[in-house]
Amino acid sequence: MRPPLPATLLPLLLSSTVLAADTKEPKPCTIFNPANGNFYDLNSITVQPLQNHKKAHKDDRIESWHARGWDYGTNFTLNFCAPVIESLEDVVGIEESNLWKNVSAFYEYNEKIYSIGQASAEPIFRGRKLILNYTDGSPCDSPSTHFAPRKINDDDDRKHHKSSSSDKDTTPELVRRKSTLISFICDRDSLAPKAHLSFLGASPDECTYFFEARSMAACGGVSEEQQTLGPGGVFGVIALIAAAVYLLGGIAYQRTVMHQRGWRQLPNYNLWAGIFGFVYVGFGNRKRDRKNRFD
Repeated sequence: MRPPLPATLLPLLLSSTVLAADTKEPKPCTIFNPANGNFYDLNSITVQPLQNHKKAHKDDRIESWHARGWDYGTNFTLNFCAPVIESLEDVVGIEESNLWKNVSAFYEYNEKIYSIGQASAEPIFRGRKLILNYTDGSPCDSPSTHFAPRKINDDDDRKHHKSSSSDKDTTPELVRRKSTLISFICDRDSLAPKAHLSFLGASPDECTYFFEARSMAACGGVSEEQQTLGPGGVFGVIALIAAAVYLLGGIAYQRTVMHQRGWRQLPNYNLWAGIFGFVYVGFGNRKRDRKNRFD
């Protein structure tokens, strides 16, 4: 038995609607977690520089986020998904001045500014952890060749290397740069600030710095795109779907069960035909009366 017409068309309509919604590119500093269906927007904790001649409101920040280094010997300044709003100059290891304006995390030591990452607006999920990663900071103190590519030699080359003691390894040293890893944790405390940043530690070679950020923004919710329809729009969509089901289901029933053809395939044909005839007769009589009046 062939399935009724609405049963075959409704899944297609719903899938096309979902695909049309998914093709929309997400905003920067946002991410959707398919594991729990929540949408995360970190733009609410991004510190934006104040525009010229604009007064700061009570809740506006006039400086980036800070984290105390405790026993590390220095404090850190960071921003989320955007460069810090402080003006930086002469950043160690970064010669291009246009990159100074793109630093998202830094610290000062011995009156020098060290970058620990350029701006990135692409948070990611590693398991259940919401992560933000900054890379391409100042060079690390000790460049390492541990991850440098090695040359693969065949047997002849190995013999040649054994017989030649003057050959040296010409593998270039890779310049390793400082990076930052921020882990976000949900904090629903309404009395707490928008974000609380804590320094967790650094790698032994002082190339990677780890932070923890507690914020309401890390709790997730529903995206604005899913809330664009108001009550009237939702009612209209429901009415449209109901009308489509009524029309297609009625046609399928009249055609397959009642074996109707032509206009009689429409559901409740006699009812709609009577209404249309009543309107047509009333309009025709009104037109005839108007014609007789002018004659």
